[in-house]
Amino acid sequence: MRLIVLVAAMIVGAGSAAAQSWRDYTYPEQFFTIAFPGDPQTQATTYQVADNRSVEAHVYAVRQDNAVFKVTVAELADTGLQESEVIDHAIKMMSQSGEVKVNIPHRVNRVYGRQLSIVGADGIRSMVALFDYNGRLYQIEGKALATGEDATGEAIRFQQSLIFTDRATNRPAGERRGGRGTGERPDNGRQPL
Repeated sequence: MRLIVLVAAMIVGAGSAAAQSWRDYTYPEQFFTIAFPGDPQTQATTYQVADNRSVEAHVYAVRQDNAVFKVTVAELADTGLQESEVIDHAIKMMSQSGEVKVNIPHRVNRVYGRQLSIVGADGIRSMVALFDYNGRLYQIEGKALATGEDATGEAIRFQQSLIFTDRATNRPAGERRGGRGTGERPDNGRQPL
């Protein structure tokens, strides 16, 4: 009996230790906080937008044996692109080597966007959130790699951990209820989904 209790305690302890390795990282200049399972690598790069122009972008990423956690923030302020163009192009680019299984409205605080689940031909599962907000595209992607050890839960946890820190919105007051006719719940001041 003691052995069973000891083994159970070790399993719970191991799960708690893994959970404790996740930590919030805040990027005030880009108005967001997100939880990573380790210290993210930061890279300045470019991102191709809908009209085949490249814009400045920053990538924050952590790679583990069975998962990749990545935030891409692309600067859209001077592109003149509409939100639908930006989001549709991002979905098209991300789904080139896979199948979109879920594509639904998504909301963090009062910022509206899209949530996706993509299954690649190679077995990689991506949990994605996309937001066109404050002149930037925020692309949050948790990938569960096809390594035998399932990291889908961690990919979802990552994608759902995003918080916008400036408490603004990307919708005029008249459009917040129902999220542009998408069936979303009205903005009732709740914390992030």
